[in-house]
Amino acid sequence: MIDLLKQPWPWYTSGIAIAGIMVMLLYFGKSFGFSSNLRTICSIAGAGKRVSFFDFDWCTQKWNLLFLIGSIIGGVLSSTLLSNGAPLKLSAATIQDLSGLGIHFDGQLNPEQLFSIHALSLKNIVLMLTGGLLVGFGSRYAGGCTSGHAISGLSNLQLPSLVAVIGFFLGGLIMTHLLLPLIF
Repeated sequence: MIDLLKQPWPWYTSGIAIAGIMVMLLYFGKSFGFSSNLRTICSIAGAGKRVSFFDFDWCTQKWNLLFLIGSIIGGVLSSTLLSNGAPLKLSAATIQDLSGLGIHFDGQLNPEQLFSIHALSLKNIVLMLTGGLLVGFGSRYAGGCTSGHAISGLSNLQLPSLVAVIGFFLGGLIMTHLLLPLIF
């Protein structure tokens, strides 16, 4: 069984799994999204006493917290116990684009040049804090994160989710082709 789990799976496996989860969520009347867990965690911590946005019955969101915890545990298990040690396979065009930005591809999911203790500089810290602030603000302003809108919202045929996903996609293109070359 472990050998089966260590092998690369076809790309469509994740699509089938996501579709199955969405059918179950729709059946039980739930909607998927990771950013809503932040609201739940803040409510558990008592933020509802000061801010009305966090004043709700967080017990109704236990299932989403379990999904978040399971995702974290699954990620740790797959990267440590189930990794076969083979380098990540990227297309030659992606490696060339990274090289053009001065980023050396070392075969890892997160290049050490960007995501190691040695890479911590004032510039990188400011970039991470700014990125986190923008993602957090954007998720709250858009009424959900990319996974919530793109997976759950589109599955429910919600027009606001379609608009949000188009905005996410355009923002990604602008970041990739205009801002990223300026930053690096």
